[in-house]
Amino acid sequence: MSSRDDILGAVRSAKPGLDAPAPTVPNYDDNYPQERAGLVDLFAERLTMMGGSWHALGDGQSIEDAVQQALAEKLGKPFADAVIASNVQEVAGNRTLTNSDDPATVHDVDIAVLRARFGVAETGSVAFTEAELTVNAIAYLAQHLVVLIDPAEIVTNLHRAYQRDDFVSANYTVFHTGPSATADIEGVLVRGAQGVRSLTVIPVSANPA
Repeated sequence: MSSRDDILGAVRSAKPGLDAPAPTVPNYDDNYPQERAGLVDLFAERLTMMGGSWHALGDGQSIEDAVQQALAEKLGKPFADAVIASNVQEVAGNRTLTNSDDPATVHDVDIAVLRARFGVAETGSVAFTEAELTVNAIAYLAQHLVVLIDPAEIVTNLHRAYQRDDFVSANYTVFHTGPSATADIEGVLVRGAQGVRSLTVIPVSANPA
């Protein structure tokens, strides 16, 4: 028997015979807006605070037009020349993603368009599972990330988020809060150093009437 086995055996034998239930954790959202409009406004505020962009559709504006408008000054090239990987039906891309793709093959993607599983108003975060990403690296290697979110799927805080069944039904769930950012000792903020350079969220119902 190894020393490791000896140590673990001693720990197990000394374990108290308690049957203590897990504590009840409050949701901590009594002071958060309970109306849906309030959650959307709070989400947009916190998203912007973390460096992301909230882009509500204008009257009669298509989602593709909204993507172009949101990234017009950020892309640095004509949209006709951009590599766009879209996992949503609302936006046509020119790069198809499949489950068998090597993650490194998405290194040249300019714009990734995904739909978030849900959002968190407290932090302005969007959540993805493997179903939304297809290739898990796409949300990190793309230059710009555009996210469609159903306003009805915005929860108040992370406590509410972890009560969802997404963490049971999916292999993994990841949160994205704003674009990639880092700052050196002098406080110079750099966007996109370790991930996407911009994150734009567009509110679009998953079940349009």
